[in-house]
Amino acid sequence: MARKPPGPTAVNLYEAKTHLSDLVERAAAGEEIVIAKGGRPRARLAPLRATRRPRKPGGWEGKVWIARDFDAPLPPPLLRKFLGGTR
Repeated sequence: MARKPPGPTAVNLYEAKTHLSDLVERAAAGEEIVIAKGGRPRARLAPLRATRRPRKPGGWEGKVWIARDFDAPLPPPLLRKFLGGTR
C-alpha cells in the first residue's frame, strides 16, 4: 500500500462544514487541512502551537521591592491631576 505524500489535506467547503468537528480534531492531532471553495484554496486549518508552561508563582524574589508607603494617599496636587482637576 502506498503512503500518502506529506503535505496538507485538501477538503472542499461543503465537506468541511459537514465534518468540521472531525477536521478540528485531525488538525489538533497535527494534520494541516486546506479548505477549498470552487477548487481554489481559501483557508487553512492547522494545529495551534503548544502553549507555554503553566505559570509558577515566585521567581521575582530579590528583584522587586515595594516601598512601605506604596498604598499611602497621593499628595493632593497629584491626585487632582489623576482626577482631571485644574492645575
